[in-house]
Amino acid sequence: MLFRVDPGSAVPLADQIAACVRGAIADGTVRPGERLPAARALGESLGVNVHTVLRGYQRLREEGLIELRRGRGAVVTGDQPTARARLLEGVQGLVDQARALGLSDEEVLTLVRTRLAGG
Repeated sequence: MLFRVDPGSAVPLADQIAACVRGAIADGTVRPGERLPAARALGESLGVNVHTVLRGYQRLREEGLIELRRGRGAVVTGDQPTARARLLEGVQGLVDQARALGLSDEEVLTLVRTRLAGG
């Protein structure tokens, strides 16, 4: 898996790392049960702090895409990670578009709630 980060980007490095993994899961490059690179090794190869990598991995865990196992590292979950990763990428796209339009978080949530209610 190829990781690329842009230290000059407004997007935090941990979010960039999470996005790399999310994209690889979404396009099937990384499959359920596959282990991700060790946080320390990935941090060294990217020139970032290991805690930055761990924050990115933690976000993916919160999203249900990976499991963090002591002594075994980060492993892609077996519970439909590809579909979930695609959904999360869509949500991120929605958030990015909303911010570009200058919508507040509350306005975006109201729009989503309205759509969920069938409106």
